[in-house]
Amino acid sequence: MSNSLSRQLRTTLFYALRTAFRLTPMSQATRDRLRQRFLDTRGHWVPEGPKGKAPTGELPRRPYVRSDERAIGYVPYEKGELPDPLPATLVAFYLPQFHTIPENDEWWGKGFTEWRNVTRALPQFEGHYQPKLPGDLGFYDLRNVEVMHEQARLAREYGISAFCFYFYWFGGKTLLETPLRNWLNDKSIDLKFCLCWANEKWTRTWDGRGDEILIDQKHSPEDDIAFIEHVAEYMRDPRYLRVDGKPVLLVYRPGLLPDTATTTERWRHWCCENGVGEIQLSYVQSFERPTPASLGFDSAIQFPPNLSSISTAGDDIQLINPNYAGRIRDWRHLNREFEESLSLSKSYKLFPGVNTGWDNEPRRPGCATTYALSAPFRYERWLRRSVEWTLQQQGQTPIFINAWNEWAEGAFLEPDARFGYANLASTRAALSKREPNPIRPIVVLHAWHLDVLPEMLNQLRECEIPWQLEVSTTPDRAQSAEATLRRCGLKYRLHVLENRGRDILPFLQIAARLLQEGEQLILKLHTKRSLHRKDGDDWRRELILKLVSGIRAQTILDAFSQDTALGLVAPEGHVQPMNYYWGANALAVTQLARQLGLSPKVLSDSTFVSGSMFWVRLQAIRPLLEIGLTHSDFERETSQLDGTMAHAIERIIAPCVAAEDWSWTTVANLIGQTTPDGIAEYKYAKPSRN
Repeated sequence: MSNSLSRQLRTTLFYALRTAFRLTPMSQATRDRLRQRFLDTRGHWVPEGPKGKAPTGELPRRPYVRSDERAIGYVPYEKGELPDPLPATLVAFYLPQFHTIPENDEWWGKGFTEWRNVTRALPQFEGHYQPKLPGDLGFYDLRNVEVMHEQARLAREYGISAFCFYFYWFGGKTLLETPLRNWLNDKSIDLKFCLCWANEKWTRTWDGRGDEILIDQKHSPEDDIAFIEHVAEYMRDPRYLRVDGKPVLLVYRPGLLPDTATTTERWRHWCCENGVGEIQLSYVQSFERPTPASLGFDSAIQFPPNLSSISTAGDDIQLINPNYAGRIRDWRHLNREFEESLSLSKSYKLFPGVNTGWDNEPRRPGCATTYALSAPFRYERWLRRSVEWTLQQQGQTPIFINAWNEWAEGAFLEPDARFGYANLASTRAALSKREPNPIRPIVVLHAWHLDVLPEMLNQLRECEIPWQLEVSTTPDRAQSAEATLRRCGLKYRLHVLENRGRDILPFLQIAARLLQEGEQLILKLHTKRSLHRKDGDDWRRELILKLVSGIRAQTILDAFSQDTALGLVAPEGHVQPMNYYWGANALAVTQLARQLGLSPKVLSDSTFVSGSMFWVRLQAIRPLLEIGLTHSDFERETSQLDGTMAHAIERIIAPCVAAEDWSWTTVANLIGQTTPDGIAEYKYAKPSRN
C-alpha cells in the first residue's frame, strides 16, 4: 500500500472516530491511543501529511448551531449615563435600504430588501460569525416611522449625535428616499442628521464597478443645480448637522464627478443665493485621498476599512468551505493604520473615521472580504483614542462611525442577536470618563461537589478578607448550596446554571457579567475532586492554600492595586508547559488561538495554569469573553476526563492574558519564594508524550 493511500485511510479513520466519539463518551485509554496515533512529538494534531507541517483537512470540532444564540459576552440594554456636554460629536453612517422599492423588485426579485442579503450568508471558516442577525430591533421596515423613532432614541441614549444618511440621486431620480422623507416630515424625531450623496452608479456587484449597470449617473450643469436644490430642503431643517455653523454635505466618491471643482462652486453659489448660506463640503475617503481643496471641498472623512493597506491573513485558517475564494484580513491593524493617517494629515481638515467591524459575505457569498478579530473592546479603544484626538483640535471635529446599520457589510452599532448592545455599550464607554470600581476581593466559585464546599468556605473565611462570593451550581444542587452559603457568613450571589462546561462555562458567564458591572479582579475557584485520581483532594487543597492562605490573598490584592499591568497570578508549582501537557486538547486549543489571533509560535511556547484556579484581572481576559463563544460550544456532560472545550479554555487563558500585553506571575514570586515550576516536579498530570 502506498504511503499516500495509507495516510488517506488514517485520516478517514480519524474523522470517523472523532465524529463517533463526539456523540458518545470516550474513555481515557481510547483518547490516549488516538493521541499516540495523531499527535506529533510536540502534541500537535497531524491527521495527514508529514510531521512538522500544519494540519490539513480538519473538520469542525462540533455541529453548527443557530446564529442567533447569545454569546457569553452578550450585553443587554441598559439606560446608562452620558457626560454633559458630550466630548465629541459622533456621526453614524446610515443605510436606508431596508424597505422595498419597485426598482429593487425588478432587479433582485419581488420583496427584496437588504435583509435578504443578510440572511443568506453562511460561515466560510471556523470562527466566522455569519449570518449576523438583528437583535431587539428585529427585521424592521423603514417605511414604518416608529422604527426610526426607536433608532433615534437608542442612538441618543448611547452617545450618537447624528445619522449620516446615504442619499441616492441619479440625474433627477432618487431611490430609497422614503425613510429620509419620513424623518424630515416628522419633527418629533429628536436627532441630528446629514446627507452623503452615494454618487456611484448601481451595478450587479454592489460596488459601483460592475459591467451590468442597473442605474447610471447623468452629470450636467443642470443636474448640479437640480441636486443642490433638492437636498437644500434637508439642509434647511433645524436638526441638520452643522460644523462651524455650516450644514455638512458629504460626497462619497467625488472623483466620479466630471469637473468636481466647478460642481462644488455651483453648489456654493446656489446655497448663498437661496438662503442656505455657506456650506461645509466634505468628501469620504473611500477610494481616494486627494487634498480637499484640490476638489473644491473643505474637508475629508476617513472611511475604514476602505483604502486600507492591510494584507490578507496567512494560511493558518481552518476553512469550512473548501472552495472559499475570499480574503481574510486582521481587523486589529485597522485602527493603527487609520490613527497614523490621522496624525500625518496636517495640511487639511480631516475628520476621524472609526469602524465597528467589516464582512461583506452577505453581498459576495464565498468571495467576500472579511476583517476577522474585531471585538467591542477593540472598537471602544479606537473610538476613545479618536475622541481624545478631537479634543486636541481647534474647532468642531465630528467623528464618523462606519456604521449604524450596514448589516450586509458586518458594520453596525445596532443590537444584534449574538452580542446584543455590545457595540453601543462600548460607544457610551468611550465617551465617558467613568472610573472602574475599586479593586475588591471577588471569588467566582463553581460548586459541584457540595461535600467540600464548607471546607473551601472555611479556608476563605480564615483569610479575614471581606470576600464577595459569586457561586455557581446546578438546579439539582441549588437548594443545598444555598443552605451552606447562608451559614458561611460571607456575602454571596448564587447563579443556578446547567451542568455544562464544568467550572469553565459558569466562570466565563459570571466573569462577563462582572466585567459589565465594572468589577476588576476575581479569584477563580471550584470544588475540584478529580475522582479519577487518588490525590484529587490533595490537588484542590494545595491550589487553594497557595492562592489564599496566610498573607497570600492580601499580598495578591495589593499587587493588583499597585501594578496596573498585572493580569494574572497563578499558584506556584501548577504553571505547566502547554506542549508538554496537551492532553487531547491540541486541536481545540489551536482553534481558540486562531479566534483570539494568537500565532502558533506563541501557543507552542506558552504555559497554562493546571487545575484552573487563579487570580485574574477581568480586562486581561476580555478578548476571550468577546470572541463569541456560546453555550453550545461546550459539550454535554458525559464524565469526560479530557478533550472538551472546557479543558481547551483552561489552557488558553494564560496565553490570552499574555497576548494583550498583560503580565503574569506566581504567588511565590510575589511573596519572595522560589517557584518550583517544571515538568519533572509536577505530579498531578501525565505529559502528553513520553
